[in-house]
Amino acid sequence: MQNFVYNNPTKVIFGKDAENNIANEIKNFGGKKVFIVYGAKSIKESGLLEKIENIIKNENIEYKLFGGIRANPTLSYAREGVRKSIDFKSDFILAIGGGSVIDTAKAIAIGTANFDTDIWDFWTGSKKVERSLPVGCILTISAAGSETSAASVLTNEETLDKRGLHTDFNRPKFAIMNPYLTFTLPYYQVACGITDMLMHTLDRYFGDSENSANGDNNQITDAIAEAVLRTIFKNGLIAMKDKNNYDAMSELMWCGSLSHNTLTGLGLNFDFIVHKFGHELSAKFDCAHGASLSVIWGSWAKYCYKDKKERFIQYSKNVWNIDNDDTGLKAIEKTIEYFKQINMPTNFTELGIGIQSEEVLEDLTRRCIKDGKLQFKHFRALNRDDVYNIFKMANI
Repeated sequence: MQNFVYNNPTKVIFGKDAENNIANEIKNFGGKKVFIVYGAKSIKESGLLEKIENIIKNENIEYKLFGGIRANPTLSYAREGVRKSIDFKSDFILAIGGGSVIDTAKAIAIGTANFDTDIWDFWTGSKKVERSLPVGCILTISAAGSETSAASVLTNEETLDKRGLHTDFNRPKFAIMNPYLTFTLPYYQVACGITDMLMHTLDRYFGDSENSANGDNNQITDAIAEAVLRTIFKNGLIAMKDKNNYDAMSELMWCGSLSHNTLTGLGLNFDFIVHKFGHELSAKFDCAHGASLSVIWGSWAKYCYKDKKERFIQYSKNVWNIDNDDTGLKAIEKTIEYFKQINMPTNFTELGIGIQSEEVLEDLTRRCIKDGKLQFKHFRALNRDDVYNIFKMANI
């Protein structure tokens, strides 16, 4: 196992009625003027927003609402949130929603604390984050893991550039996680969430360690990752039959956090490869993030497995309990079959974008490798032609 630093200071308050603690948690981190970020009308219709407002009012905490965050959150809307947060003189940002809402809240927190800098400068890497406002969150969608992660993803809709920013300043101060709050989700969102949390672990699991091309000296991290994957696969099927099954939805909610709080990748180097491909699809076609990942994973895996059979065989045995898979291909097929079972797309046609032209494939490839500036060098190294071929394999 290679050297690593693990730091995850997010406080997790998990279980039924956990949101009742919201005012105390905000006060614990000095919040007096809270900027509340949320998504669509669902949290209003469910009564959750009104409940949180009442709790905060009763504790004499000032707040301002900023709703309308959509999937694949945009830079322009985050900028608008920054302006309104600055005007309100916010000292705390509260996100109520899923990954898109939490990612936007993180951006607003950074922008408010750095009012003299455009937030996109941080996402492009031209500026380094050195301060941010505290962020807390009430999770309503098990998927992105943003509630305990150091990541935040935004799409610049002018350039169709989707980028992630990783910094410990993005770590929420607390995450309130009540599985009951996920019961109102449509089944498609549940499926997209299952796919996203699977891929957060798989994109780490298929990495390499400093001293081994296959990561086989990373035993405890592998064991954690494999347990998380087995738990998601099992409970995902239960949840897709009954999204009001508390046990299944609670397992998924916690798996979503474990999948993206860095725990399942400690000691490994990885490119987060399928996410890189998926980001380009969702930026260009505005498709659901989870769907963009299920479309690519099978093509990527089939393109790479012959060169990395040992790792895929381990995945087959330890996750899918297949003992007679001497290439790993059976596990790849089982994973693709699983996506189909939960009604996730596995190619461009199933995604609803149809077969794309060579020009589009070339554009996706160019964007994926950032015009040659981005190299995929871990696990199975990929050059420009490899990236193009993987997109092409999914283009059916």
